[in-house]
Amino acid sequence: MSGKSDIARLMRHGLLAVSLLALSACTTLSNSNIAVSRTGDNPAPTVVPAGTDPDDEVIGRREHPRIIAAYGGVYSDRPAEIMVARIVGRLLAAANQPNAQFQVTILDTSEVNAFALPGGYIYVTRGILALASDTSELAAVLAHEIAHVTLRHARARTDRTRTTQIVDRVITGVFGGDTSTDAAANRTRQSMAAFGQAQELEADREGIEYAGKAGYDPQAAARFLGVMSRFASFSAGAGNGDDGFLSSHPSTPARIQKAVDTATTMFGQSGAGETDRAGYLASIAGLTFGDSPAQGSIIGQRFVHPASKFTFTVPQGYVLQNGQSAVVGVAGDGEAVRFDSADVQPDLALTDYLKSGWIAGLKTETVTSQSYNGIDMASGLAQTDQWFFRVSVMRLDGQVYRFIFAAKADSPRFAQGAEATLRSFRRTEPADLTQVSKVSIKIVTAKPGESADSLARQMQGLNRGTELFYIINNLYPGDPVVPGERYKIVALQ
Repeated sequence: MSGKSDIARLMRHGLLAVSLLALSACTTLSNSNIAVSRTGDNPAPTVVPAGTDPDDEVIGRREHPRIIAAYGGVYSDRPAEIMVARIVGRLLAAANQPNAQFQVTILDTSEVNAFALPGGYIYVTRGILALASDTSELAAVLAHEIAHVTLRHARARTDRTRTTQIVDRVITGVFGGDTSTDAAANRTRQSMAAFGQAQELEADREGIEYAGKAGYDPQAAARFLGVMSRFASFSAGAGNGDDGFLSSHPSTPARIQKAVDTATTMFGQSGAGETDRAGYLASIAGLTFGDSPAQGSIIGQRFVHPASKFTFTVPQGYVLQNGQSAVVGVAGDGEAVRFDSADVQPDLALTDYLKSGWIAGLKTETVTSQSYNGIDMASGLAQTDQWFFRVSVMRLDGQVYRFIFAAKADSPRFAQGAEATLRSFRRTEPADLTQVSKVSIKIVTAKPGESADSLARQMQGLNRGTELFYIINNLYPGDPVVPGERYKIVALQ
């Protein structure tokens, strides 16, 4: 490995990540067989689809809190929750599962992702909600995941997690870490256990049938696959490779055409079926887009975490990116920094934790303790065949956080940058919090004489905002818009 891209790949894979967020539980919508996860202290209800193997329920209940932790927690938005629950209820009836109990969780992440676990657990991200444009497109996604459950694909996928033991050994070999509680490693296991191509196509077919029978536009699956393909290309161009739905559900032209043919064969050429674009857009108005402020915000070289009440600043030249499990930064001269958190026993000294074996190549004689801004810290040096690390840990309000600076070789400038970052770590002040802004979905109504191009210009303030406008509205430059029709834009609040 060498250069910026190699370090970025190393850090982006999240080999040492632990979620910064606490778990959330759930409540149930009134008199419904659909439980929607929400924040709170109540335990998850027992959810068992018809004919479920008892072992499936055990698997689902065991993995559910891990999924929530790894994907940024539960996103609570009542209009969106009600809409999702209603769609799932209709789909279950169409799938001949009217009495089944499913738990649907909206995950607080911008990733475009949806998946299912044995026992009736279905997950959809707010990233999916932002990308879809009507109820039929969201129904297509949910129907696909319900099909995985009813076809018992999720159980077969879980059985394949045994193959990921070699991945764990590789991670441990590089970093000397314990991956059993590592959120990013858990997500790697999920990726390794992804559905096969035959299962995906089978779920496509079943899902289209469920959605069409439920009264939704059966062509929506093909339409949304096309949108996902465009968004995947957009994300790749931004350097945000998606290891979730966009990679495990590739929107190839052949797959899109097969979805068109399946819908046409089953339901004819008319394309009849509900889309309810207006109702859908009303339900997602105000939806958080991109990083959630609750998970921290990047302001130039600074990172501010309002919930945990800390901030730090990295040296000039580093470009920060906030993920679900860690904040990573890459410098153009072949250096990188990673910031994450770890669960550490309260009575374990930071110096002892640093020496406990979670990072390989640590030079124990270099470990020292210090205190900056009233916060206890410990630091040390580590070295492997290809990398030199400056590692620091600190304890704030009982939580332990970690900085890992990586470079090909040590240097005075590299050391000064790591030290300056460490000294900048402090509690937030009111002035810090005023700089945190929320980016969300805003619904606008097209006026006579407006075009897709003129509406897209409302997003010029965002990085590649104009391009993003066309994708999230499934439009192209030069397309007309319908006066009185509603469209999505992404705006600062």
